[in-house]
Amino acid sequence: MSRVSPSSHEASRRMARVRQKGTRAELNLRRILHARGLRYRLHVPLLTKPRRVADIVFPSARIAVFVDGCFWHGCPEHVSWPKSNAVFWREKIETNRFRDADTDQRLNALGWKIVRIWEHEDACDAANRIAELVDARRKNGTDLCR
Repeated sequence: MSRVSPSSHEASRRMARVRQKGTRAELNLRRILHARGLRYRLHVPLLTKPRRVADIVFPSARIAVFVDGCFWHGCPEHVSWPKSNAVFWREKIETNRFRDADTDQRLNALGWKIVRIWEHEDACDAANRIAELVDARRKNGTDLCR
């Protein structure tokens, strides 16, 4: 893909200010997981070259959670394609989707279970899914703590 630039310096500055860590969706999910007694690590780099960082990680169960923004990751329910600088935005979002799929494939090959949560998802429902998965992997001997 060719590199297309934001429409202006101001647009570039706005994009740089968008939170990557500690988003509202991530904080809500973390609060519920913690209240349920689940302990996790935050913003853990799981791959290098290319570097990929999970938002929430359960290392012993080898579960990586990514909390994805609907706009930035092209949520199938909420994807919107801006009309201004459309080529740039389509390329940006499609590149994010490709990177997400590549990350999932690489981590799965290493024995990690990937959970992707959309920012619009109910945090309690997402926490329930994660808790069930953590419990199942620990009960089934998937506790791969070294």
